[in-house]
Formats: sequence, structure tokens, C-alpha cells
Amino acid sequence: MLENTSPFLDTLFLLRKDECITIFSDIKEISKKEEQDASDYFETEFEKERLEFLSDQINCNKETAVWAGKIVYHSAQLYLIRRDTAKDLNKLIPPYKGARDISSILSADLSLRFLPQIVDGLQIADPEDPLIKMLESILSQFHYSAIGSDIDLEKVNWEEELKDKTYRKLYLERIVEKKAYKLAEIPFIKKLLMAEFGLHKDAFWRELKTITEENERKDSI
Repeated sequence: MLENTSPFLDTLFLLRKDECITIFSDIKEISKKEEQDASDYFETEFEKERLEFLSDQINCNKETAVWAGKIVYHSAQLYLIRRDTAKDLNKLIPPYKGARDISSILSADLSLRFLPQIVDGLQIADPEDPLIKMLESILSQFHYSAIGSDIDLEKVNWEEELKDKTYRKLYLERIVEKKAYKLAEIPFIKKLLMAEFGLHKDAFWRELKTITEENERKDSI
């Protein structure tokens, strides 16, 4: 475990250890040393999680992991600290410019899996907050981290998206874990879920059937 020496690193450690966030009094610039420490930390965390998907072909994209960590850190701080920050939003929440592949998706997820809760908090505080659209755009790009949230995925080519068997298995498992029924209703994904889990998830399918019937009734009204 790295020694906690900064608000940025403190936030990452606490978030991944206890799933909670500390809000500091102001937003401090993240140093190169902090980025390097975070990079080493994410690489270690990635190796731990890689034991779950048992693939030695996927390595941690440390640059992407650090970018995602900074996004989550800045978003959490911006939840309360907004004085004179409007001009800095694009600097604090930069778009992702790297390659989007399985390595970057899973590396970003080390932090981005916590971003939907921050977005929910921002929605409650101010639905018109421009920060919300910026974060939703990131989650649309890295939607593995947003499974269970209401993100627009209309343009996703699911056959192309889930062609990698390791990523496909992780994606389906998270749909079940998060009870993401809206995603499970997509015909291609439903077919994959049935093939992957069969009848072993009876409760999941019963609830999905109920929700599907409710949606059909709403559509017919």
C-alpha cells in the first residue's frame, strides 16, 4: 500500500477500499509524482482484479487508469467546490483521447465504476449542471462502468462491442450483478445472457419478465 500523501491519492485509496469519498476544501493541482504513484497503485489493483477474469493477454493501461482516476477525483470535488470553477471544467474533466480497447476499458473502470453515483448526486443538486453532460459523455464511451445507470447507448453496435470473449463475460456478469434489466432487454444481449447463464439466474429472469411486461403495458397506453 502506498503512503497517502495527497488529496488525490487519499481519494483513490478510500474510494477503492471503502467506496466513500472525502471532499477537501479546495481542488489542488495533481503533481507528476502523484500521477506516478497513482499509476503504480492502479497497476497493482489491476493485477488483483485480473485474477477474476484470468487473462494474461490484457494488461493495465496505466495512462488511461490515471486519466480516469483524475476524472473521478475532480468530479467528486466539483460536487461541492464550484466557486470560480466554470472556466476550468474542460481542464479538470478532459475528454479521453487514447485508444478505446479492452485494456483501456478495464483500466478506466478501476475508477469510473464510481462515477455514476457522483452523476446521480449532481443530478439531485442541479439537473442543469453542465458538468453532468460532460460526465455522461465519458460514461457513454466507457459504458462498462455505467452498467445499471441510465446512459444513452442507442448507437452501440453490440456484436462489435462484445466480440472479445473475456470482455463479453465480464459485461454480462455485471449486467446480472447490477440487475441492469434495460440492457438485458436488448435482444442480442438477452441471447448472450441465456447462453451464458441459462436457468441458473431464475430470479433475474423472473424480474426481467415482470419489468418487460410493465413496459409493454406503458407503451400500449
